[in-house]
Amino acid sequence: MIKNPATSIGDQLFKFEETLAQRKKYIKNEFQSYGLDLAKELGDWENRSLYIRLAKTVDRKILEKARYFIKDQTQGAIKTPYKLFMWKLKELKNTAK
Repeated sequence: MIKNPATSIGDQLFKFEETLAQRKKYIKNEFQSYGLDLAKELGDWENRSLYIRLAKTVDRKILEKARYFIKDQTQGAIKTPYKLFMWKLKELKNTAK
């Protein structure tokens, strides 16, 4: 006898939205949300505070250029997108000066 029957997709989405709402209650500013989304997109959740700090201090146009540079690359070609993102961010900062 199965004790935990399979849940419907609606139930799973409801649980996902609840956990998302719990995470959002600690976010007070827009740059925090952007930094967390960037960390998730790059697959570097351990260093999420770094991306929040970057979102707060670095010009958003530079961050967006580096982010789109990573998005334009082939999915399987990049092993560590966060390293490539940091390299591109450094390059863009140097050219901006």
